[in-house]
Amino acid sequence: MLEDIKTQDKTYTMHTYKKFDAAFTKGKGATLTGTDGRTFIDFAAGIGTSSLGYGDKEWVRAVCEQAEKYAHCSNLYYNPVMSQLAEKLCKKTGMSRVFFCNSGAEANEGAIKTARKYAFDKYGKDSDRNIIITIKDSFHGRTVTTLSATGQDVFHDKFFPFTEGFIYCEPDEKNLKKIIDKHVCAVMIECIQGEGGVNILSEEFIRAVRRICDENDILMIVDEVQTGVGRTGKFLCIENFGINPDIITLAKGLGGGLPIGAFLVSDKCKETLLYSDHGSTFGGNPVVCAGANVVVDKVADKKFLENIVQKGEYLKAKLLQIPEITNIRGLGLMIGADLKTKTAAEVASECVNKGLLILTAKKSLRFLPPLVISKEEIDKGIEILTEVLK
Repeated sequence: MLEDIKTQDKTYTMHTYKKFDAAFTKGKGATLTGTDGRTFIDFAAGIGTSSLGYGDKEWVRAVCEQAEKYAHCSNLYYNPVMSQLAEKLCKKTGMSRVFFCNSGAEANEGAIKTARKYAFDKYGKDSDRNIIITIKDSFHGRTVTTLSATGQDVFHDKFFPFTEGFIYCEPDEKNLKKIIDKHVCAVMIECIQGEGGVNILSEEFIRAVRRICDENDILMIVDEVQTGVGRTGKFLCIENFGINPDIITLAKGLGGGLPIGAFLVSDKCKETLLYSDHGSTFGGNPVVCAGANVVVDKVADKKFLENIVQKGEYLKAKLLQIPEITNIRGLGLMIGADLKTKTAAEVASECVNKGLLILTAKKSLRFLPPLVISKEEIDKGIEILTEVLK
């Protein structure tokens, strides 16, 4: 069956992904079942999206009940499921308003538009106050604009011309101060650079960004597409650093496996995007929002977040026992680890063959398991990883 699926996929879909030899029929918790009946421990969660794992009864019920009522109506009408989610997110994060879209890239596009519109409204068109500073090794999406915002040279090829208006900075206060001028409207950061190698920015630098932005009336954007919604043991990763941004972007884990993106703005920007300034046909889709409401209700629980921290520490401790693994880093259930002699890509491929799904980030292994993963599932996954790394 798997070979038939592979043939069909290769025949009819664009070859934009290097796929592992696995296809799935069902899942429960943090365990998936393949088309051949094999089980797989999931340390990847669909690249951090399946926050409640597979088969969560409340999530499934909410999604199915909403699909039965109506699947879509557009933003030309009021949507009670979306407005409920908006209230929950704003109250939980302390932000003022939210815009819903379909992905992390779209959320970051919206944040970029908001920052430039804020500067346009306050300083005028002739000010040319439209530059956004991002951080080297960052990743903000795969649209032409968010690729341009991404601070990695490897992405700045093939799709010319890229959108202008971005400058890349080392995560260092002195470098940032050198770049800041009257043309800058925002600084955009990830507290932990997931695709960039699971690099944690220093608290000193993050606080410096906030301070410098305040001093220059520049907006601080925090990309929480991968780190948000409980991934690091706080509802937002920025909570670990005690900073309040002007704009926050979310996606991945918010939908529990369904596509959603969102950007939230502080009081400072709540009147920036007005009628016709932005839009999204599927943004705030009722079915997706029904699932997201369940995710937020569960993940926002204090005990749930504490369990994420505990399981993250448990996973780190297990990784420390593997001689091949070094330089373990991360917060909560977002963990990166380097290898002493083996390549991450080869290890990830062999892990799939043995029954473990794992991610890479540049030369590192990346761990983004479902937030509900059990210690028993962690133990099984570590057993497979240890065998592969012998």
